Amino acid sequence: MLNFSSYIMRILILGGIYIVLALSLNLLTGFTGQVSLGHAAFYGIGAYTSALLSLKFGYSFLITATCGGIMAAMFGVLLGSPTLKLQGSYLSIVTLGFCEIARIIELNWMGLTRGPLGIPGIPSPKIFGFIIEKDRDYYYLIVVLIVITIFVIKNIINSKTGRAMIAIREDDIAAEAMGINIFKYKLLAFTISAFFAGLAGSFYAHYVTFIDPQSFTFDESIQILSMVILGGMGSIPGTIIGALVLVSIPEILRSVQEYRMVLYGIVLVVMMLVRPQGLFGDINLTKIINKMTSNKNDKEEEVGKNA
Repeated sequence: MLNFSSYIMRILILGGIYIVLALSLNLLTGFTGQVSLGHAAFYGIGAYTSALLSLKFGYSFLITATCGGIMAAMFGVLLGSPTLKLQGSYLSIVTLGFCEIARIIELNWMGLTRGPLGIPGIPSPKIFGFIIEKDRDYYYLIVVLIVITIFVIKNIINSKTGRAMIAIREDDIAAEAMGINIFKYKLLAFTISAFFAGLAGSFYAHYVTFIDPQSFTFDESIQILSMVILGGMGSIPGTIIGALVLVSIPEILRSVQEYRMVLYGIVLVVMMLVRPQGLFGDINLTKIINKMTSNKNDKEEEVGKNA
């Protein structure tokens, strides 16, 4: 039995939520080489879906959480289908815009989301008749979700699908020349990534029992991306450590918590300069950025020649 204080337990639970978010983004960014700046949007979609289904229809947590993940995945397909056909940094720009659009909808759709008032009174999860109310029980539940996330992602990466994703990350032009359908695998990674972000959002909603648009801003997306970069893109253990470190730092430095985003910005800059592959990764961040830039420049040159 765990005997941590309630404060420590809450940090661990919050860290667990971010581990799932970071792992899901790592599948897209670390293993497939597609940089998303809107992961918080899928996080929020999962949270709102699960909260509303639970409050309005009284569905159990397993159903609402699954629906939250599926809804986020559906939006992932809708967003990724036109976007992932583009090269370079377009995905980053589009996902950034989508994150802001999702936040504005959550903020202004008063009839559904209650806007800035948020949604209170979200019930505690009930699984097979057992109501999860204590922090210790939430901790065990998030550990189960982390294990499931790791199991699914590791099996994907070790499969033919995972090898195709890694090939796209290394060189999408060469991968396409080898007969790999790069759009198919990019979209698959994007959809799975969104699904697990939705699951994390569902858990978060039922844990805190209150959600509002401020929980799913662009700042959250940057925080999640920072965890992946710090731990190491393409590294599952590194991503876990990166998430725990960046969740813990604001608690340790609570007196300067308002400068959290400045801290994350410093972390990103330092990691790019000193160790672009992250603490435990073997993928160079600058390589992915240069690849995005070169793809964009190549396309501009091609347009210029055809003009």
